[in-house]
Amino acid sequence: MTYYKKLVGEKCYLSPCSLEDAEKWTEWDNDLEFAIPLGEEAFMVFSLDKMKEIIGNLIKKQDPIFSIIDLKTDTPIGRCMLFNVDKVNRKAMLGIGIGSKKYWNKGYGQDATKLLLDYGFNLLNLNNIMLGVFSYNQRAINCYRKIGFKEIGRRRKSKIIGGKIFDEIFMDILAEEFESAYVNRFVKKESK
Repeated sequence: MTYYKKLVGEKCYLSPCSLEDAEKWTEWDNDLEFAIPLGEEAFMVFSLDKMKEIIGNLIKKQDPIFSIIDLKTDTPIGRCMLFNVDKVNRKAMLGIGIGSKKYWNKGYGQDATKLLLDYGFNLLNLNNIMLGVFSYNQRAINCYRKIGFKEIGRRRKSKIIGGKIFDEIFMDILAEEFESAYVNRFVKKESK
């Protein structure tokens, strides 16, 4: 499969998602170690045909959806997207997952999230990007905090899994709180 370097980070790049990504997505979403931290995917069973349908629908909606590709090997390692994009109020929701376990805890999620924020704030001209994460997903929470996301609220005791009850944490980041590491390299400052 051919991938395209839409945004390039230090460890990975974002490539437009295609139906050919369905096989990897199906593999990841049927792995509980990947799916449980994401939430809803954990109880669902995904066939390859169903995943192609899901990806096709996401592409039709025209929300930004990307494959996360390892910069050194051109291997797909995850996915990320902005969804519920509101162009009038300049806001969106963010979702990300690193599906390939050998890339966990190595900074790839942080790198990909920064690239997606760069895209949202500097190309889509968004002002607020929000996400939801379950309180048991401490790895993701730490990643988001390092990038600059702030907790803005909780939905208490909203996730029951394995007989345990967890909160859903809502976090956001504003355009003024984010510094571009990629897109602004292409825009020269106007001299006065």
